[in-house]
Amino acid sequence: MARPKPPLTGACLCGAVQVTVTAPPLLTLACHCGGCKKLTASAFSLTTMVPKDGFACTGDVIKGGLQQGGRHHYFCKSCLNFVFSEIEEAEFRVNLRTSVLDDAALFPPFVEVMVDQKLPWANVQAQHSFGALPDSLEVLQSLMDAYSKQ
Repeated sequence: MARPKPPLTGACLCGAVQVTVTAPPLLTLACHCGGCKKLTASAFSLTTMVPKDGFACTGDVIKGGLQQGGRHHYFCKSCLNFVFSEIEEAEFRVNLRTSVLDDAALFPPFVEVMVDQKLPWANVQAQHSFGALPDSLEVLQSLMDAYSKQ
């Protein structure tokens, strides 16, 4: 399945927050950690990592969720849809919630993380799977490199 070329567009549930991605995504993933399950009210969260300098968001967003470990989660102020996250130690990227993209179906998870915490019936067809988070920036970079070659 061919991914669409940037620009990519999307919006929150009510449409008050619009996102535009002007650079190719870095990686797609599903996270099974307890925090993501609660933040998304689902069995896992879906993320499309994008370069921060290729990401734009218009509309009113508010910070929400737990702000632990340098993680900042942004929600539409109107409908409270979870839109994206920023991680202080990964300042070059934004973790966009895949489901806000207009073409979300074209961005299946390439990686799944925190599978040691997954619900037994929550199966994801990712090419790479990790019990926890990747253990180094080198591993993360190798995943991004492999994703870019698809």
